[in-house]
Amino acid sequence: MLLQKFLDRTAFDSYEDFKQNFKINIPESFNFGFDVVDAWAAHDPEKRALVWCDDHGAERVFTFQDIKELSNRAANFFAGLGIKKGDRVILFLGRRWQYWVCAVALHKLGAILIPASTQLTAKDIKYRSNAAGIKAIVAMDDPYVTGQIELAMPEAPTVEHRIIVGGRREGWLHLDSELSRQSGVFERPTGAAATRNEEIFLTYFTSGTTGMPKMVAHDHTHPLGHIITAKYWQRVIDGQLHLTVSDSGWAKFGWGKIYGQWIAGAAVFAYDMDKFVPARLLEKMVQYKPATFCAPPTMFRFMIQEDLSGYDLSFIKHCSTAGEPLNPEVYNKWKALTGLKLCEGFGQSESPVLLANFDGFTPRPGSMGKPSPLYNIDIVDENGISCGAGEEGELVVRDIDKYMPPGLFVELYNDPAATRRVLGGQLYRTGDIAWRDSKGYYWFVGRADDVIKCSGYRIGPFEVESALMEHPAVVECAITAAPDPIRGQVVKASIVLAKGFAGSDALVKELQSHVKKATAPYKYPRIVEFVTELPKTTSGKIRRVEIREQSQQG
Repeated sequence: MLLQKFLDRTAFDSYEDFKQNFKINIPESFNFGFDVVDAWAAHDPEKRALVWCDDHGAERVFTFQDIKELSNRAANFFAGLGIKKGDRVILFLGRRWQYWVCAVALHKLGAILIPASTQLTAKDIKYRSNAAGIKAIVAMDDPYVTGQIELAMPEAPTVEHRIIVGGRREGWLHLDSELSRQSGVFERPTGAAATRNEEIFLTYFTSGTTGMPKMVAHDHTHPLGHIITAKYWQRVIDGQLHLTVSDSGWAKFGWGKIYGQWIAGAAVFAYDMDKFVPARLLEKMVQYKPATFCAPPTMFRFMIQEDLSGYDLSFIKHCSTAGEPLNPEVYNKWKALTGLKLCEGFGQSESPVLLANFDGFTPRPGSMGKPSPLYNIDIVDENGISCGAGEEGELVVRDIDKYMPPGLFVELYNDPAATRRVLGGQLYRTGDIAWRDSKGYYWFVGRADDVIKCSGYRIGPFEVESALMEHPAVVECAITAAPDPIRGQVVKASIVLAKGFAGSDALVKELQSHVKKATAPYKYPRIVEFVTELPKTTSGKIRRVEIREQSQQG
């Protein structure tokens, strides 16, 4: 129902038809809370919006009418605290169901939502509070989370309110009690209080794999860009459950657990896991039967280590993956074990899905797929000239000076100079190195900072990692540069071994020989280190910068 409101066409005969003719009609004043959540509640009050469960037997099912009324109560509560359009509110809520309620409420108010990881330290929280001018904090009842917030507060003078979810704590307002006192009616603001499309509604702090996190700001049209993400890449189904495995602190949550899914009419399945245990996730999936499923490659890598013959996954109609490059070996094993293709997608905190394996062409294992119709994607050299087939270059979005597509970020908050650098010309440079083959498929090489230069060769980490992943001894690996007095840099492999394997000189030689046979011999890792785990950001991305720094320190 809602898709027809925003799209001229919802079905396409081919990828080429999709690429040429897909168009989003953007209303003059779009507000996700009123124009999606409340619109569904008016059309079908009993339509499922959210199915939530945790590891302790709790379960809640929310209709769109439920979300409408609860978000109205939350909007009235926030407004009573003096929170208004343009104020910034940070949420530390993990996968708690209250995240959806608070997010929709803030969108209705026009306050700026800032999702945050529950793993942040007091130093991180202080930085974010001061950089963004946070007015209120909403946090789950967790001793670590609330403790770190309280440690940061003496040096976070803009924070006026602390609100706790699920428990009580001295000096904090209790969200559940406050909501029970509020009206379930909240009229759409008018005049100066009404939201406008060009105003900021959401800000992500980037993962910070290098340097301090940036504040990536999106305007109110951002959810519309995720129609592509949900409907045409994840292929969610109206009325059926969709599961994306992510917590609310990261852009992947916005990609997979609220915006595009609700616009397309799918119900979100939210599993509030204490920690990722592959067997437990599979059990929950069998219990709730999501029709579509999206998880990062790391999770698929661990899931295929399980005995999947014990799980009937026939209810899954479509699988997708993003967040890091997908090794072909993981694709092939998942398909062999389940019969399901993994459709990779690529994007950033700065965007919805930019490239993906859409309907209309066959996925090529390891490829990011082809461009979204919303974006003029290209690969360019240092001078901004398009690269030919097979040539590596930087992935860019062209023509942003002529048309700013919905979903792409609009500024780096509070940093106009940096905003001009990245958005002030004809190109948005992603900072990712890739190449395009003769059939139009795009292939990831690595972040520009991760590419290794060894004896005159440029070596992308992903190809070497994919070669190593084909070996049964390897569960996870990271390829980085290590300093070398003769070659400048050499390839180093940090490897997490599978069960039953132990590190040895013989295994090092076996792995090196395997890479020489699987890819160009000059790419083999001259240094191999076996580790119990790889350093990662709180969003789960491998921190190659940390491995490089350790190598430089000797």
